[in-house]
Amino acid sequence: MKTMLQSQLIRTAVAYISEKLQGRQPEVAIVLGSGLGKLAERIADPIVIPYSEIQGFPISTAIGHKGNYIVGYLGGKCVIAMQGRIHYYEGYGMGEVVLPIRVMIAAGIKTLFVSNAAGGTNLAYHVGDLMIIKDHINLLPNPLIGPNLDEFGPRFPDMTRPYEPRLIRSAEAIAAEEGIRLQKGVYVAVSGPSYETPAEYRYFRAIGADAVGMSTTPEVIVARHAGIPVFGMSVITDVAHATDDDDYVTDGEAIVKAADAAADKMTRLFIRMIEQL
Repeated sequence: MKTMLQSQLIRTAVAYISEKLQGRQPEVAIVLGSGLGKLAERIADPIVIPYSEIQGFPISTAIGHKGNYIVGYLGGKCVIAMQGRIHYYEGYGMGEVVLPIRVMIAAGIKTLFVSNAAGGTNLAYHVGDLMIIKDHINLLPNPLIGPNLDEFGPRFPDMTRPYEPRLIRSAEAIAAEEGIRLQKGVYVAVSGPSYETPAEYRYFRAIGADAVGMSTTPEVIVARHAGIPVFGMSVITDVAHATDDDDYVTDGEAIVKAADAAADKMTRLFIRMIEQL
């Protein structure tokens, strides 16, 4: 019954969005994380579809997440951008968290770009760095738990290369041309909504994580379940070594501001990558 309900929600959402798109067929999907909505402003001839208009859709409540699909043109391609994502910490089940991704997959997208604001556990990272996600550690519930949606993919999908090597190489080549400094590392996803303690930062670093956040991995898992190639990028908005200061406090507003300051570089990179698809 649960699988039938989710499949029906997906079909209903796709039908509603298709009606709004006036014949447009998005090829590329982009998920814009906290403070990273600036890229949406570069989408030409946009059609804006608020999540609140779509039957059965969860509503984004996080800081810096407006809660819209935006469909238009970027880098010469028709794109659909999520101006704000859904998080597990907002109280939604995993099926609801990944519903917007599955709707975009069912609508026919061929590539997924994900972005997020993240804390840097790697001591070499600085606020404002852009990190290519080369792999991840998922400490959130797996969104594929429960009956398998066979129309999307197999019961046990391969996750050997969750982030597409071809897209990573493209990003590195473009960044070199543009003079954009990139990090490349492993992202670990936790539930939140509390920020990490200094001991947790040390733990994440010990298990091989370079950055930590509260999103992204469920979206990547369902995309890879469906065979969709993924490119992921984190904007480092705070760093572990800052927590050593006795008066340091992790501030959500400051994180959004730091992400916004780095958004221009990420936007340039994403546009050129989309042009080359």
